[in-house]
Amino acid sequence: MIPLQDILPRRTVPIVTWGLITVNTLVFLLEVLLPDSGRELLFHYLGLIPARITDPEWAILHGFPQGAYLTLITHLFLHGGWVHFLGNMWTLWIFGDNVEDRLGHWRFLLFYLFCGVAAALVHVYFHPHSTVPTIGASGAISGVLGAYFVMFPLARVIVMIPIFIFPFFFEVPAVLYLGYWYLIQIFSGTLSLALPGHVGGVAWWAHVGGFLAGVLTHRLFCSRRSCYYKDEEIPWGTVISYLDRINR
Repeated sequence: MIPLQDILPRRTVPIVTWGLITVNTLVFLLEVLLPDSGRELLFHYLGLIPARITDPEWAILHGFPQGAYLTLITHLFLHGGWVHFLGNMWTLWIFGDNVEDRLGHWRFLLFYLFCGVAAALVHVYFHPHSTVPTIGASGAISGVLGAYFVMFPLARVIVMIPIFIFPFFFEVPAVLYLGYWYLIQIFSGTLSLALPGHVGGVAWWAHVGGFLAGVLTHRLFCSRRSCYYKDEEIPWGTVISYLDRINR
């Protein structure tokens, strides 16, 4: 399922969401302008390499400078290609504005970075000896999805499902779309642990960790006023009734 948009109004201008997209865009355009050797060097020095953190002697032996913990942040602004970049920014565009609307601008920025770091640490935990650079904003964006999942479970999300060459469009509750997405991350992450060799491709466990961080900690970033309106507390009874109707 490819998300196209959500149907949920916002009260404020999402300046932090737009700002994050702008910064990521500028960094990605810089990457595109670099020669292949320069881009690879950038990924190795600013990307997240778990072995740099878990094995400092290995890092020194291979000529890495100090400051490996800074890569817990810097890797969030690097992307490996157009599909990677556009997919992450599109997802942030769809779901970030409403979460920012509820948390507030600066709290949302701190929340975003916190989830990115949490996702990175989960990735390091599951792949402590990996020497492959991990890059991308998806860990932080997964945290945004986790907060959205809890705060707006019945918000409608328009998704596109390609069947052969024909696109089909559906409107589904966020709880179903994001729940399905999360289960895919769990399944793929578990499968990746069973595969031999170095970690490559998608950092599934970073997605899992970021999502859980968003679900569990978003309230810590709320202002004194609740993140929820009184009539918008999570109606899990309504969600369960909706799922029951689908299964009948």
